[in-house]
Amino acid sequence: MHIDYFLQIFKENSSKDAIVWNNETYKYDWLIEKYYFWEEEIEDNLIKSGTVVVIEADFSPNSIALLLLLIEKNTIIVPITDSVKSRDEFIDIAECEVSIKIGKNDEVEVSKLSNKSDNQLYKKLKKRRHPGLVLFSSGSTGKSKASVHDITYLLNKFQTKRHTFTTITFLLYDHIGGFNTLFYTLSNAGKIIAPINRTASSILSLIEQHKVELLPTSPTFLNLILISEEYKNYNLNSLKIITYGTEPMPETTLGRLNKIFPEIKFTQTYGLSEVGILRSKSKSSNSLWVKIGGEDYKTRVVDGMLEIKSKSSMLGYLNAPSPFTEDGWFKTGDLAKISEGHCLEITGRTKDIINRGGVKYNPSDVEELIFSHPSVDMVAIVPMSDDVLGEKACCFVKLREGEKLTLEVLIQYL
Repeated sequence: MHIDYFLQIFKENSSKDAIVWNNETYKYDWLIEKYYFWEEEIEDNLIKSGTVVVIEADFSPNSIALLLLLIEKNTIIVPITDSVKSRDEFIDIAECEVSIKIGKNDEVEVSKLSNKSDNQLYKKLKKRRHPGLVLFSSGSTGKSKASVHDITYLLNKFQTKRHTFTTITFLLYDHIGGFNTLFYTLSNAGKIIAPINRTASSILSLIEQHKVELLPTSPTFLNLILISEEYKNYNLNSLKIITYGTEPMPETTLGRLNKIFPEIKFTQTYGLSEVGILRSKSKSSNSLWVKIGGEDYKTRVVDGMLEIKSKSSMLGYLNAPSPFTEDGWFKTGDLAKISEGHCLEITGRTKDIINRGGVKYNPSDVEELIFSHPSVDMVAIVPMSDDVLGEKACCFVKLREGEKLTLEVLIQYL
């Protein structure tokens, strides 16, 4: 029912490569067979409609087949990866009743847990007989928040045919961006290249080896590629598009990327665990201005902060109050400017603003100014506590090769 559209796509493209993982290739007919294998293997008395299932995995053939089955069985899915340090806490918050662990060799272990789910958001999903998805925030400002989605709304947009690409699942299995990458690729009968690890050299090697066309990633990873200069060691001519999101992109970094990779189109994406991934269109490959929306999304900027309204927004948090306004808008916490052409520029997060004795400023503005000095190659500013004024800025500067710059000269320049 929920994934009939995807199964039809798989059948129409049964002989095409679907997944490349650990140097092995799996075709769409394999994915169909594995889906039905797990349908018989997973007994209804263990996992039935409404069961809360934690699936500990990264992208692999079995993790993809099982995810499809769990959606079809109307379960509530809680994906977790090895990078999660608060595993037990997450399992308790989500009231997980069954555990599925997928190991390094794609082996599967299913076990029953002692929890009983009783959350009101889960009751809504069970009443609708819809599958759910629980995603945890990074918790960078405190305790991680668990957002609950109705998966049927997240999947609706994938029934519109788009471009077919060979794509790396760089963003993780428990990330809304990873979920979006997977279902975009499957819905268009593309080829998924699933990495074993995500170092700069390993990702670039996979791009060269498998002629990857689309790399969805983050500004931080792109910065690592620039700093390490690993890109010089690989043939990246197959890459058509690099999409970046999850955090603001420094204008200086985007400029360098366009200079080094003039044939690649850079597209900014926008999404949050709470609202999903919006369709986006960058003003140009070297511009930070972007139009976002699509499907049922509405956007507005109120007091400098982006707000979003959508049917596919989460139902709410398991462990925090509702963040929605009375009329249903989600306050993203992202600072944004809006142009006459309804383009947005995401300039930072409200939590990143530095408050020094009541004077509030965005560190990215200062970073851009420091970067304009001809000796500076890279710069990053982070807030630190100050006993007198509350906060102060700590600045890290990397100079261009062969350049010398004293603190006194830089302060004079500023």
